[in-house]
Amino acid sequence: MGRAFQNRKESMAKTAAAKTKVYSKYGREIYACAKSGGADPSANLTLRGLLEKAKKDQVPGHVIEKALEKAQGAGGEDFAVARYEGYGPGNVMAIVSCLTDNPNRTFGDVRQCFTKVKCKIGTQGSVSHLFDHCAIFVFQGDEEAVLEVLMEADVDVTDIENEEGQITVFAPHTDYAKARQALVAAFGELDFAVDEIQFVPQVMTPVSDEDRPQLEKFLDLLQDLDDVQNVYHNAEL
Repeated sequence: MGRAFQNRKESMAKTAAAKTKVYSKYGREIYACAKSGGADPSANLTLRGLLEKAKKDQVPGHVIEKALEKAQGAGGEDFAVARYEGYGPGNVMAIVSCLTDNPNRTFGDVRQCFTKVKCKIGTQGSVSHLFDHCAIFVFQGDEEAVLEVLMEADVDVTDIENEEGQITVFAPHTDYAKARQALVAAFGELDFAVDEIQFVPQVMTPVSDEDRPQLEKFLDLLQDLDDVQNVYHNAEL
């Protein structure tokens, strides 16, 4: 299908301040994931994938341990998933995924990012229907063997790509745990280049040189917010 998908922009952070913000975002996500699904990675496959991803992004061990310990304690913050969507500079569609303990504050902060680049935040569903909510796995393997394993596990594979032995599997986000479990059971501990749930745009939007600076500013403003975990967009840069 040849669809582009967004990897974590944070993993490319180059300054100490940016890395600190990445660690904070991972800490919050690990805490929320462990709090809701349990702190045992063998029983919580979403947490397991998240921990592997954090280690690849060189998140310090003490950040991970602190988040897990916090999740196992009594009380603590009550983070909820919040998503906002709309059109940014160049008519680019954007979905902003957040973890927040104060939805009113987060909505105000995200809306201000749209306002600063003279754009307006949209209503729920205004652009998300033009994205596929997918579980995505990228790893080295044999396409036929992978497809057979996933079909036997009753995973609804929506697309599979093969570039010189690098397999990219797309499946519904609801099949994430089932797909991951089937792949690991069949092929052992795989070295996933990508192992996560993302919003994949169905159509890409070319960005002009004139709109590019404002779009980059918009994305930077969003990434600077503590509550923002990921920004998905359909910009063809």
